[in-house]
Amino acid sequence: MTPARGDHEARRSDVSEGVWRVLSSRGFEGLTLRAVAAELGASTGMLTHYFPNKRALLSHALEELDRRSGARPRRAAPADGSPPPPAGLPRLRAALLDVLPLDGDSAAGNRIWVGSWDHALADPELAAAHAGRYARSRVALTALVADAQRLGELPAQADPAELAAGAQAFVLGLVVQALFAPEEFPAERQTALLDAYLAGLTG
Repeated sequence: MTPARGDHEARRSDVSEGVWRVLSSRGFEGLTLRAVAAELGASTGMLTHYFPNKRALLSHALEELDRRSGARPRRAAPADGSPPPPAGLPRLRAALLDVLPLDGDSAAGNRIWVGSWDHALADPELAAAHAGRYARSRVALTALVADAQRLGELPAQADPAELAAGAQAFVLGLVVQALFAPEEFPAERQTALLDAYLAGLTG
């Protein structure tokens, strides 16, 4: 008997949770069909209905990481009904702070993201998916930069897309430094470095 759609969706949700738990505890290096099956108390045969091979499992893991990253609380766009920061530079700053590993949850998510880079670079399709995610982020940042330029907070003559690309590169570099040297780059220093970077753009 074919499982009802609701049963299938519920099982897929269970599988996604299992993938996430393995990612959180073992990283991408430890993400295998066998590890996920053990986490779920299921057989690897059952998992092949969802992931016929390791690549499909990695692709799903990246999608799940992207989904969870998008769903976590944001300073730039609060989900709790509280107002977002004012338009312009404050909202751009909030969006960049949302990328940084400023607490335990964001540090854990960033560790998984950075751990995924090696696997994505080794596979053209996964690399293209990653590149697409970063490109969409730059588009969103470009709109925030343009708002700040419209309000006179950033130089009007600068290319907003170039400013956004530079800001993205800055925070991603800071992410890596903070993950490797968390005691040297605590949340307060990360925030101060970002503020100094933004102040440099306004000059």
